[in-house]
Amino acid sequence: MLRVLIVDDESLARMRLAQLVEASAREGGPPARVVGEAGHAQAALEWLSANTADVVLLDIQMPGADGLALAAHLRAMNPPPAVVFVTAHAGHALQAFELEATDYLTKPVRRERLHAALDRAARVASASATLSEQPVIVVTERGRLLRVPLAEVLYLKAEMKYVTVRTAARSYVVDDSLTELEPRLGETFLRVHRNAIVARNAVRALERRVIEPAGDPADAGEGWAVQVRAVDEWLAVSRRQLGAVREALEASGL
Repeated sequence: MLRVLIVDDESLARMRLAQLVEASAREGGPPARVVGEAGHAQAALEWLSANTADVVLLDIQMPGADGLALAAHLRAMNPPPAVVFVTAHAGHALQAFELEATDYLTKPVRRERLHAALDRAARVASASATLSEQPVIVVTERGRLLRVPLAEVLYLKAEMKYVTVRTAARSYVVDDSLTELEPRLGETFLRVHRNAIVARNAVRALERRVIEPAGDPADAGEGWAVQVRAVDEWLAVSRRQLGAVREALEASGL
């Protein structure tokens, strides 16, 4: 049963949408029920602070923050609800889909289009629920919030004022410090240096190598380093962390 929040500043529009939602299951659409209504973005955020919805039927032009701004906030939730824009204006479709909207309906809403949107939202809600069970690191990139599953992270490395989060596919940059991030990572990650934390299952080898200095000239010269699988990179291991790293690798059979 999809839980639906309707956000529209017009009470008649909310009433019409509520009727269509409640009729969905009777008419072959996905089972759904309206669990809340809001007349503007702030009221919607206040409602969501105490309640949950699987899908938000969202108008765009409203007093105060518009629906596009609200949709950007909703994307930061974990898990985010599916967003279906319901508007009298077709001109915002591109912006809506840049915000990863599930669908974009124009008023007056046709019954079959709403059913199709709810069906799509049901699939999105199911996928979001699955992802929400996986720990993630939230990354802001070009105004978008991205969720990087911890299971995909190979290492995190502090560089200058930022931390690089490395996966097999690419790198991300976050503003959080390693000290702030480390408690969220759990036992599957291992600190190897004051500037680096690596996923235990990403370590391929521990060897002595010529180390490039990482901001401190004292780090230059020969030293211990771990090889990171998938990207074939090496991370320096500090003398302070060497014992813990060896113990962890021996426990894992390396």
